[in-house]
Amino acid sequence: MKYLFFFLSLALLACGGNNASTSQAEDPKTQLKNDIQLLASDSLEGRQTGTEGARKAADYIASRMKELGLQPKGDSGYFQDFTRNPKAVPHKIDHGDSTSLGMGTVKPVTGRNVVGFLNKKAENTIVIGAHYDHLGYGGAGSLFTGDSAIHNGADDNASGVAALLLLAEKLKEKDLKNNVLFISFSGEENGLWGSNYFSKNTTIPLENINYMLNMDMVGRLKVERTLAVNGVGTSPAWMPMLDSISVDSIKIVTTESGVGPSDHTSFYNEGLPVLHFFTGQHEDYHKPTDDYDKINYEGILSVVKFMETVIENVEDDGKLEFTKTKDQSANDTPAFKVTLGVIPDYLYDGEGMRIDGTSDGRPAANAGIQKGDVVVQMGELEITDMMSYMEALGKFEPEQTVEVKVKRDGEIKSFDVTFD
Repeated sequence: MKYLFFFLSLALLACGGNNASTSQAEDPKTQLKNDIQLLASDSLEGRQTGTEGARKAADYIASRMKELGLQPKGDSGYFQDFTRNPKAVPHKIDHGDSTSLGMGTVKPVTGRNVVGFLNKKAENTIVIGAHYDHLGYGGAGSLFTGDSAIHNGADDNASGVAALLLLAEKLKEKDLKNNVLFISFSGEENGLWGSNYFSKNTTIPLENINYMLNMDMVGRLKVERTLAVNGVGTSPAWMPMLDSISVDSIKIVTTESGVGPSDHTSFYNEGLPVLHFFTGQHEDYHKPTDDYDKINYEGILSVVKFMETVIENVEDDGKLEFTKTKDQSANDTPAFKVTLGVIPDYLYDGEGMRIDGTSDGRPAANAGIQKGDVVVQMGELEITDMMSYMEALGKFEPEQTVEVKVKRDGEIKSFDVTFD
């Protein structure tokens, strides 16, 4: 039945373009599921920027914006096209142990932002964004070691787009003191292409933008209900407001910097307050296994509710003050020659470094270390947090064998790890 839904939806898009529409869902969770299942279907082939699958995704998002009553605010209807002539490796993202490179090509690539406007007849406008592109069949950005396969990107970032559309539906009923511009960006995986282009070619006056909220990977809220909120140092208004929020037992972990590997960075660089919402990495990140059946739909509803509260709580603050943040540079990041081959849990706030996933055939997995283990010691070095873990890696050499102690189910276990 789900495949019939995909094919009918895509047939509507092919026939109607921006005039296509989907039936109104029975409830918000059903609509979230419909949106994510469509965007993360094999028929869109991973939504790589410049492909037919990405064009179909853009058409679908535009049709949903029209259905929601958003005004088109691109350069041509809902669309803002841009063309890039990329270098072979245009974008590097550091994700702790794993380094991923954006999808490179020597041919010009045309991307398409999708832009809808909620007019509240206000002087200033909030920008809410989420990228819709992903990795296609993998390529340089993939962390998958098998054969070429469709990377559907249900969490990264169909989840953010679906949340954006639900937030549009909710905000249109509210009496806001700001207009809202909803943007689904293309080319994020290539190096923030779409948001960078928009920030320099805005379809509303840049000086009228109040602040920007970005959703990138909000589909895997875990049992601890921890939500990362990045960029809290970009305005003095953020932290007092965030400290006062209580929504669905969500706990937040924050970082100050307005710079990070997602689209809010483009707006921070233009002198705008930003926040980035993120429910954490997982072992399906940038792999073909990031599929819709692993999404926590109730969790997305809580994230959207949290963001509604953020918007409401700064409504009386006028145009928010911007502050520059101290951004961690490459010179501040410890250098290391080895890795464990794990995905760290960046939302973990306990002692040590908790593992959110392991890579087959890499040192940790070879030694028997598992997802959920908390690394507390490497050799003679105590591991108390992410930074001490990265600093410890800088002390070891390839082919060196080191005793690694982890906490598992309340017990300390030791493993001999040989770095490759």
